[in-house]
Amino acid sequence: MKEEQTSVYKSLIIGRNPVLEALKSGRDIEKLIIGRGTEGSIRKIIGIAKEKGIAWQYADKAALDRISEGKVHQGVIAYVSEYAYYYLEDILEKAQARKEDPFIIILDGIEDPHNFGAILRTAEGAGAHGVIIPKRRAVGITDVVAKAAAGAVEYIPVVKVSNIAQTVDKLKEKGIWVAACDMDGIEYDLADMKGSIALVIGAEGYGISRLVKEKCDFTVSIPMSGHISSLNASNAAAILMYEVKRQRKNSK
Repeated sequence: MKEEQTSVYKSLIIGRNPVLEALKSGRDIEKLIIGRGTEGSIRKIIGIAKEKGIAWQYADKAALDRISEGKVHQGVIAYVSEYAYYYLEDILEKAQARKEDPFIIILDGIEDPHNFGAILRTAEGAGAHGVIIPKRRAVGITDVVAKAAAGAVEYIPVVKVSNIAQTVDKLKEKGIWVAACDMDGIEYDLADMKGSIALVIGAEGYGISRLVKEKCDFTVSIPMSGHISSLNASNAAAILMYEVKRQRKNSK
């Protein structure tokens, strides 16, 4: 993989759906590598690439396996420029453009790329306006994250901040309520999350940091009836995000 990449090609998008969504969204794609003999949606990908004037070339399966370092590529890999993170103001402007109250997801130290990708996919589907992550001790946008997000990374703004606690303060100053997801909070379906809201999801195994939790306006919990005491980050985030979506829909 290191031999194929240059200073121009800083990242990869791997798999048919992620590549297709990147093409449709207008992402800056340098070139495509297409597996020889591939059919189905690959034809659509090639068609869009031709329309947009994006360079593409055929390669055998062994080459794609080598470039993707053994990841499931489904016969297509896109070389793209490094992901350009957004600013907090971009998220707020997106909410304003939709004439909606801001709906933001804050991830306090998520390290698993599959969890992160799944959260991005759900956030886009649930109507969130953006996701905030810390610059340190957390996974960023990688090819694994993009694959797990199934194309959502092209549509949901992701913001990197130096300090999550300070960002929570900024959001509260703008009139956005901030809710922490933790075991000692009010049951999520009893909480009022209809207005401007930011949901804080903690790291796998560690939860939300003490300082961040103290700065949140309230805490919501997901009741568990079985032997397992908690859900993983992406499952918990999905439940809460769709509860926000449900409450907003019912309040209209």
